[in-house]
Amino acid sequence: MIQPFPIILASNSPRRKQLLEMIDIDFEVKPSNVYEDFNLDLSPEDFVQHYAREKSLDIANKNHDHFVIGADTVVVYNQKILGKPKNIDDSFNMLKSLSGQTHSVYTGVSINKIDEGISETFFEQTHVTFNKLTDEDISYYIETYKPLDKAGSYGIQDWFAVCVNRIEGCFYNVMGFPLAAFYSHYKKYIK
Repeated sequence: MIQPFPIILASNSPRRKQLLEMIDIDFEVKPSNVYEDFNLDLSPEDFVQHYAREKSLDIANKNHDHFVIGADTVVVYNQKILGKPKNIDDSFNMLKSLSGQTHSVYTGVSINKIDEGISETFFEQTHVTFNKLTDEDISYYIETYKPLDKAGSYGIQDWFAVCVNRIEGCFYNVMGFPLAAFYSHYKKYIK
């Protein structure tokens, strides 16, 4: 496959970088500095699409000839958006509230290439059900894996996988980037 333009991932997420590398795309990383306001009165799907678009455009407006990918992921439980935990106590409380429950993971993705008028944003939703977690499991996970940089305070790709009972939808979406959905949009622009 020929990649006809340079690509930028507007994210500092090591997981998104790893996932894009899995599908043989050449890109550079230029993280966006967009601040996320969790008090915005938006539905989860609108929230992640809004911030994915803002992040992508933040970098695309400085790199008109690049195909820029922005993404944003949140966990939603009881109609409340959970971003990254503020501290260890917040992390513990998030995981405790999700114990034995089903929540949704939403990821918004936005692709923009200013000089060709490309602008497309979409989202993916995945349902995740956790096993019942003990306080010891939660404390072990937080102390060992330090999940403060992850929406919902967990990474499905690490030890926490043993705490997941069921996933309905895209596994990679839970990691922070819905690969199949992204690729179906991306391939429209390559020859």
